[in-house]
Amino acid sequence: MANQSALSNPINESGGVMPFRASYGKLMMWYFLISDTFTFVAFLVSYAAIRMTNLEKWPNPSQVFKSIPIHGLDNWNLPLVFVSIMTFILILSSVTMVRAVQEGAMMNRKGVVKYLIPTIFGGILFLVCQYLEWTHLIHEGMTMTNNPFPGSNGDFAHQFGALFFSITGFHGLHVFGGVILNTYLLLQTLKGHYDRLGHYEMVEKIGLYWHFVDLVWVYVFLAFYLM
Repeated sequence: MANQSALSNPINESGGVMPFRASYGKLMMWYFLISDTFTFVAFLVSYAAIRMTNLEKWPNPSQVFKSIPIHGLDNWNLPLVFVSIMTFILILSSVTMVRAVQEGAMMNRKGVVKYLIPTIFGGILFLVCQYLEWTHLIHEGMTMTNNPFPGSNGDFAHQFGALFFSITGFHGLHVFGGVILNTYLLLQTLKGHYDRLGHYEMVEKIGLYWHFVDLVWVYVFLAFYLM
């Protein structure tokens, strides 16, 4: 029985038991992501509660997000096209992050670099798109205290602007943090740091964070742009 217990809970280098066969660093990343989930849940539940009490005042997403916020294209009536492009960019960056983790598991430094670069580029491109969208909406008069888009009854839900900028801004801050982390990861990989360590576990840990950021965007996208 003792031997079976030792096999099911491997001992780490410091003599302690590794729960769930995960290292300390990976376990702490999971703890962080779980705690961060509660923050996003609080934001989205608050959004749902406020919206449910202002249904007739709530603006139609097809009217709010009908433009492509690029000079020369901002008069086109293409509802949700721009945010769909943003979502595709973020999901594609998650795919390249998966490939970077896979290459790290095979101790392939060139492969990790190859897939980290488009992951970082995808994150930066998403932030640029968010900047363009925010700038366009502010130009149309939407702020933290004002919403220029009427609901079905002609009234205005003034909370819409505050909720939109707070929630998408909080998510954007996470994307920015992920870009910084991935850039650090790329630099350390180029220096051969993880080859000397003998593992690329850091790629996997930051990969977990990046996938979390992508997953949260799905719910933000659903809340603001589709419903």
